[in-house]
Amino acid sequence: MKSIVHRACRGESESSRMNRATAKLLIERYFRQLTEGCGNGNCTNEFCASCCDFQPLDNNSAAAKALELFKINAKLCDYHPSITASADGSTQEDSKMSDKDPGFTKEDFSEVHHLTENTICTILSFCEEEGDYSALVRVIGRVFSNAEALMKSFRKDESNSTDNLESCKPADMKKDEKQSERSSEKTGASSAASLPGEALNEVFDACEVTVDIGAVRRVYDRLLSIDQLQGALVNALIYLTPNVELDLEYLDVYETNPDYLNIFIIVMENSNLHSPEYLEVALPQFCKAMSKLPVTALARLTKLWSKYDLPHIRRMMETFQQLITFTVVSNEYDGENLVNDDETVVAATQCLQVVFFASILGGDVDIEHNEEDEEDSDSDELTLHELLGEERLYKKGPRINPLEKELGVRPMDSIKPLIPFEDFINESLNDVIEMDKDFTFFKVNAETKFSFQTCPFILSVITKNQGLYYDNRIRMYSERRLTALFSMVQGQQPNPYLKLKVRRDHIIDDALVRLEMISMENPSDLKKQLYVEFEGEQGVDEGGVSKEFFQLVLEEIFNPDIGMFTYDNDTKLFWFNSSSLETEAQYTLIGIVLGLAIYNNCILDVHFPMVVYRKLMGKKGTYLDLSDSHPVLYQSLKGVLEYMGNVEEDMMMTFQISHTDLFGNPVIYDLKEQGDQIPVTKENRQEFVDLYADYILNKSVERQFKAFKKGFLMVTNESPLKYLFRPEEVELLICGSRKLDFEALEKTTEYDGGYSKDSQIIKDFWEVVHSFGEEQKRLFLQFTTGTDRAPVGGLGKLKMIIAKNGSDTDRLPTSHTCFNALLLPEYSSKEKLRERLLKAITYAKGFGML
Repeated sequence: MKSIVHRACRGESESSRMNRATAKLLIERYFRQLTEGCGNGNCTNEFCASCCDFQPLDNNSAAAKALELFKINAKLCDYHPSITASADGSTQEDSKMSDKDPGFTKEDFSEVHHLTENTICTILSFCEEEGDYSALVRVIGRVFSNAEALMKSFRKDESNSTDNLESCKPADMKKDEKQSERSSEKTGASSAASLPGEALNEVFDACEVTVDIGAVRRVYDRLLSIDQLQGALVNALIYLTPNVELDLEYLDVYETNPDYLNIFIIVMENSNLHSPEYLEVALPQFCKAMSKLPVTALARLTKLWSKYDLPHIRRMMETFQQLITFTVVSNEYDGENLVNDDETVVAATQCLQVVFFASILGGDVDIEHNEEDEEDSDSDELTLHELLGEERLYKKGPRINPLEKELGVRPMDSIKPLIPFEDFINESLNDVIEMDKDFTFFKVNAETKFSFQTCPFILSVITKNQGLYYDNRIRMYSERRLTALFSMVQGQQPNPYLKLKVRRDHIIDDALVRLEMISMENPSDLKKQLYVEFEGEQGVDEGGVSKEFFQLVLEEIFNPDIGMFTYDNDTKLFWFNSSSLETEAQYTLIGIVLGLAIYNNCILDVHFPMVVYRKLMGKKGTYLDLSDSHPVLYQSLKGVLEYMGNVEEDMMMTFQISHTDLFGNPVIYDLKEQGDQIPVTKENRQEFVDLYADYILNKSVERQFKAFKKGFLMVTNESPLKYLFRPEEVELLICGSRKLDFEALEKTTEYDGGYSKDSQIIKDFWEVVHSFGEEQKRLFLQFTTGTDRAPVGGLGKLKMIIAKNGSDTDRLPTSHTCFNALLLPEYSSKEKLRERLLKAITYAKGFGML
């Protein structure tokens, strides 16, 4: 592998080399077509020597004409082997083979124009008897390089005999397989791959494909064990794919014959596609052809692959990932040579998307429990963005992935995919993406330029967060520009920021009144950059004051005495209080605060269960969500579902439930009409559990959550947040990471005022910090940065500055949270440093942080 990468890195780039190789191959095919023809006596292609109206050309004229046809993407014929009869009744092809292989007759293999399992078995038996595989090499090369021949191969309706295939296997292979079968029987292992042919086809029948996949797999198992055939398979794929790509792009062959999909099904069963000999030319060309399939064909392929067992679907995922990685490391990308322009990487990413959705469909999915989206009413009036010609950049609502729409399933519908989402992220690709350029393609040039944000599954949270950052900043600048424009027209003082002036001791009331006024009078102001000012305090908000504002608001809102949320001492999580007496406006305020935190790139110290983020993204809470939001209730309901005895008589439950509210008052609720008259039985217990979960997670808190979500969407409704991120990633954006790697923080910290990493006090400082316990480390982080969480990407992404603040003194260290700066006096001893630092971080609230 290293040698291949090395070769690819020398001289020209891999993509240009492959493009040149492809162009050369196509020109050669046009030349052969003009001089030799395609072998089809009924050919109607005017640029083919087999056409009855074709005027013969000499070699020089044919070469010039071939170049001309390449430039205009003229039609290429599929290759049909010549079967012209000779005087003795044999064909030309038979004669050629007979010269080399005595004993061949016209009934042998020259007339094999498509393959079946029986055909392969027959040829194999002959070749093994002769000790020469050249006949099989020719047949494989001929069929696998011809789209029509390959499409007709390995059909379910053709008679196949596994016994014949078994009989042509070498003895040692049979012995190994029998041992493997006995091992599977002992362990009870079973999979789609190990099913008998008929049973395997039944699994795939629902996908309406005509390929006998079991036969294809058995054939590949046999062919790939023969070294002489590897080159034939590679060369055939190189010869096949340019034609297929042209057919799909210009001739709409799939719409004419949906069985054209068989080509891709058969090729992808080759378990050697990830090997070096395919990575340079064959696989890139195949991916480009596959990316030209229409959405309906890709959806069929997705549904088929979702039926595959895990090893097969993982192999396909790794094949495309390896091609992406190989291509990325073999090239150099920069602002001029973007990875977005690399056809191989783009095509492989689009192919990987099919596997991604197959993994979702093949796993556990929930496409039913969706929250109702609150649609904005469209106005007939032109917006200022439209008048300025910027409507594409600021268009509302998330885009829809065509394949996602065709399948009717979204990543957020996935409960547990076959392959973990993290395995689809390609780190090598993430390292070379220029997100500012990619964002422009995503928002403006989507029709002409590929953006990797259209395939967000391949991007890490860090990379997607960069895209979100650009989106937020552009909206902020846009609102600032529009404000200036309106101010000029109306003669008013411009107000380019979302300014909040609050009192510390009335922070909720002041924030609530101000944000409520903005949300009613001019909601677009929420898209401006946040600027917080505490009344009676000096200071410029460059991030730190906003952080403290968010923290104080959350402390107040989540105070148990207010009663807006309930707190679980075991899970350390908050949940909406269904009996809260607070107004909906206060829940809306919390939603706005969460939205503003994402919009202004701030980390919040909030502790919600994952179901809150799932609901924000459009999913309803279900029974499975109770496992982290209400674990005690979850275990109780799980016990009901798994109970082996008489549910009705032993448990004596009905569809009427009761619980106590925050104030200790009993609350009775009928899950169904006259629920107290409906007993829970073995037959209806699943319905009981589903209705119970729906009440706890959705209906009982509907008023509170609806207001909360409304506030959140006021800020994020035009953001690509819902399109790019999954619920667990949204939690990471809002709350940051709980994992604190202070080793990474030490490596990225910068020094000022005379300090350096070699200063003795700096060495002592890091020894002290690394000796802190988890809680002390969080206090230090809170003191220095304004939050006790790591940003997306970890503490290594945090740029902290330690600056000298005078010589030895009794003064405490101070910090500028807006700059993540720690002002540290040069204490005389390590012990004094530790004592002063601990005191500062323990009693820091309200002072010491600027």
